[in-house]
Amino acid sequence: MHLALARVLLPLFPVVRGEGQGKTIYLDSAMSTPNPIHEPFHEGELTIQRRADTVAQGRNSGRMIADTIVPGAINFVNTQPFAVMGSVDNQQRLWASIVVGTAGFMAAEPRALDIDLSETWRIDSDPLWRNLASDPRIGILVIDLRNRARLRVNGRVTFPPEDQLHVDVEQAYPNCPQYIQRRNYGTATEQEGNAQSVYEIGTSLSDEQQQWITKADTMFVASEHPSGGIDASHRGGNPGFIQIVNSNQLRIPDYAGNGMFNTLGNLEVNPRAGVVIPDFENCRTLQLTGRTQIQWDIEDPQNETGGTRRFWDLHVEEWVCTDMPGALQWELLDRSPHNPEPIRPRE
Repeated sequence: MHLALARVLLPLFPVVRGEGQGKTIYLDSAMSTPNPIHEPFHEGELTIQRRADTVAQGRNSGRMIADTIVPGAINFVNTQPFAVMGSVDNQQRLWASIVVGTAGFMAAEPRALDIDLSETWRIDSDPLWRNLASDPRIGILVIDLRNRARLRVNGRVTFPPEDQLHVDVEQAYPNCPQYIQRRNYGTATEQEGNAQSVYEIGTSLSDEQQQWITKADTMFVASEHPSGGIDASHRGGNPGFIQIVNSNQLRIPDYAGNGMFNTLGNLEVNPRAGVVIPDFENCRTLQLTGRTQIQWDIEDPQNETGGTRRFWDLHVEEWVCTDMPGALQWELLDRSPHNPEPIRPRE
């Protein structure tokens, strides 16, 4: 990996020195990619890279995409309590799901990831579980919000014994820490952990849900390519970065990143997407599925895109709102210094 790229991509797997001080050391083994995929991009990603003029940047970033989990990420995965998983239902709709458990519910090896479902606060109403029963493809984002570190793993699942999920790794790679809002977490009480989740479904967003979305600073998106598999990725910004167009349409800015355009590349080929927006304060999630449209060269006088002038719209077809009484309790520490600051009109 080039040194310039390493400066952008790390800190990827930091270890905190001292509670809440934000001091970090880095795992040297995360610097190498032992089994890189030599042609990691499909036609959709290459199309978007050409249009955004990031072909060279994408090529450099793509050197970290491997068919194994790098050694420096093994311990990172094995100590995390939080992951996002993307799946496809029997109508070919995409869903993004948050899975929370005790630290260690995921166990990584270079070519496999085992998930102990008995150590998670499993929400039976989540579309994820029935989706995986009919389509084994999965996209996983293991993310440490406290230390702004994340790893993407794409593969296929099997269910060896009951309460176990085995993922054969097809692609794995770290992402840079940009746009992640730093949060600390604590475990739920035993009473909270035993409480039953409550969920609702619908097709149009209520006024209360729209207010929730406009206050959000974090969301996750699942996208899919027919032969390239499913991706789960993170999007973040200051509150209000997700815009409400109407009760069935959201608009999300596409900030500058690593130049690979994994998500937009998938959407170029397959416009379906799944989004999950967590409400950290009230411990609930809003899952949305629908179709997207990429918006290029949009006038952006308030700098909502950070200079890219790119957005993508989600046309919501269905939503699932779930209370998660057994999940982690979150505390906002600080927002990413990379978040674009909108330019407010002068009064």
